[in-house]
Amino acid sequence: MTSPALGPGPEFDFIRAIARGLGPAAGPLGDDCALVPVDGVTLALSTDVSVENVHFRRDWLEPAEIGWRAAASALSDLAAEGAEAIGVLAAVTGPRSLAAHDLVELMRGVGEAATSVGALVLGGDLSAGPYWSVAVTVVGRVDRPVSRVGARPDDGLWVTGTLGGARAALEAWLRRDQPAADAREAFAHPVPRLAAGVWLAAHGATAMLDLSDGLAGDAQHVAAASGVGLTLELDRLPVAPAVAAEAERLRMAPPVFAAQGGEDYELLVALPPGFGPAEAAECRAATGVGLSRVGTVVAGAGVRLLLGDEEVSLTGFDHFR
Repeated sequence: MTSPALGPGPEFDFIRAIARGLGPAAGPLGDDCALVPVDGVTLALSTDVSVENVHFRRDWLEPAEIGWRAAASALSDLAAEGAEAIGVLAAVTGPRSLAAHDLVELMRGVGEAATSVGALVLGGDLSAGPYWSVAVTVVGRVDRPVSRVGARPDDGLWVTGTLGGARAALEAWLRRDQPAADAREAFAHPVPRLAAGVWLAAHGATAMLDLSDGLAGDAQHVAAASGVGLTLELDRLPVAPAVAAEAERLRMAPPVFAAQGGEDYELLVALPPGFGPAEAAECRAATGVGLSRVGTVVAGAGVRLLLGDEEVSLTGFDHFR
């Protein structure tokens, strides 16, 4: 089985190089989850790592929040596949001076995130290192996997929840200010959209991924994997309440600020043309999660971002840029 095509960027160039280097040892890399059929059940597996001073700072978050956030980011990969969660494993690295209380609190956050989606903490590992890092592996099951491959021309593009809240918190901290309460909650306590992912998979989703690196960048992966173009209308983005003030400080249009912001852990999903406001209302009633249409799948390649009548060029987050 071939791997899905990835969008542009140094991080994804590394992934492509790794796949070539693995040769015949490589499975179908590049989707949100690895899918493993076992005795009539399809397991969904994924790993995500959170590193101190890259993904979080300890003067911003309490240990339990660091643990929740690390687990939620990995669980979000299951949501993007339309999978239900079974369990998580957490490999934690911390300085030799770490306090047992901090480690217990961090793992309490991991456990609370797992419990919120009906999963258990199945195990992990503990090691010493110069900084905190939390690598979370998630295990789920899925009846109808939805990968990044499958979006078709005329499908609608929809996102769950609101965008830009996590970036609003980050910008406040970076200027040594305290973020608005809702922005801080978005950054510290993201909610993995597993219920919405399962619902969307059952209601015709053709492609899906979670927005960890920002809509502007992540949309490129759906376009590349599905061999289509995407047109996103930024004025239609569901922007988090805290975005307006932070965007104004940076002299940016709020939808542009939100489209570039990473770590929202919402879902971008392609749905058939017949899916409309009535179906979106059904999703909200069933899962408690709102859906907003933000664009259309078109024939061609790449992602076109429109702000009103103007086309804009944006990138998402890349660890190696």
